[in-house]
Amino acid sequence: MDEVMTTADAATLGRAALSPSPLLPSNLPLITAFLAFALAQFLKLFTTWFKEKRWDSKRMVDSGGMPSSHSATVTALAMAIGLQDGTGSPAFAIAVILACIVMYDASGIRLHAGRQAELLNQIVCEFPPEHPLSSIRPLRELLGHTPFQVVVGGILGCIVAYLMRNTN
Repeated sequence: MDEVMTTADAATLGRAALSPSPLLPSNLPLITAFLAFALAQFLKLFTTWFKEKRWDSKRMVDSGGMPSSHSATVTALAMAIGLQDGTGSPAFAIAVILACIVMYDASGIRLHAGRQAELLNQIVCEFPPEHPLSSIRPLRELLGHTPFQVVVGGILGCIVAYLMRNTN
């Protein structure tokens, strides 16, 4: 008995033969987002050196600073999904809303929380040594981003997503 292979069967068979190993993720938007995050964190070494004329390796794991790794991550994710699935897909809509929320939070709420921490640290420094709060550890001041840092992070995320798309 002769079997007939349809075009759909051939396409399914071709995808199964070309599927990557389960050890390496094949989710391009996910890889793109992680790459944008890592690149933004790495670039903070150089922007810190340019601004403060010193190398500070802690900047690679800290939040805040130039460029915004949060913005780079969510923008790369949204753009990679848009390039892969199209801008009409539900996944793209979710990614864009997520990106808007994260970037608003980075440049608004977290920025102001960092400024409040700076003021509280100044107040605590003025306490006399015998005051119970004079020996507490200072609050982290660099939490959020300026709008410019958020925009630069977003541009970086778009560039990474575009370049990752062209490598396929």
